[in-house]
Amino acid sequence: MADGQIESKSVSSEGLVADIDRTRAELARTIDAISDRVSPKRNAERAKDRFRERANQIDPLIAGAATAALVIGVSVLLLLRRRRH
Repeated sequence: MADGQIESKSVSSEGLVADIDRTRAELARTIDAISDRVSPKRNAERAKDRFRERANQIDPLIAGAATAALVIGVSVLLLLRRRRH
């Protein structure tokens, strides 16, 4: 009986060690995911990637028209400011 108890404890110990190893690996993955999520550099890269994806979805003609409208708007504002001074 004593041998059976020792054997059972060693199996339990091995199981515990395996559980600890799994938990340690999960914790490492979680910490990596958190650090990736809060990293300013990675956030900037993700924002840049989202911007590129959205820019690629825009029709070039619409993008050109929007750019032209922006340039004209800024030019008009600058001209109006000059006339006031």
